[in-house]
Amino acid sequence: MYCTVEEVLEMIKDDMKSTIIGDEYIEDEQEREAKIATLCEAAISDACAEIDGYLAKRYSVPFRKTPQVINKFAKDISVYNLVSRTGIDESEREKTFLNRYNAAINFLLAVAKGTIDIGVEEAEGSNEAANGFKMKSSGRVFSRESMRGW
Repeated sequence: MYCTVEEVLEMIKDDMKSTIIGDEYIEDEQEREAKIATLCEAAISDACAEIDGYLAKRYSVPFRKTPQVINKFAKDISVYNLVSRTGIDESEREKTFLNRYNAAINFLLAVAKGTIDIGVEEAEGSNEAANGFKMKSSGRVFSRESMRGW
């Protein structure tokens, strides 16, 4: 996981938690926190899978040590995943979550293309390490020079 439940919940105001839970009213505070934590774990898992999907061709994922920038975008994508459960109202504060999500995706696309480097060693041979396939061949035996005169 590239971020924690606590990190994601710090980014969400208390009144937004009710919106995330949806129509279900939970009076007990502990039960309510458990419900939001469960939803948050699922959102984080989805965000990490999305990040890995973009970066798998270029890096060995999941990262052993999460780069700070990946942590930041994992939180942004996770929050977006939570808030978008009930739909995003683009005219209100929720548009901020959409903007952060779009910025994260644009960043990940740039990293995948190689225009931005995140300071992690690339996968050995790029595609070789990502798909487990590696091919090596011997030098050329016959050439125009070696076959001259035949």
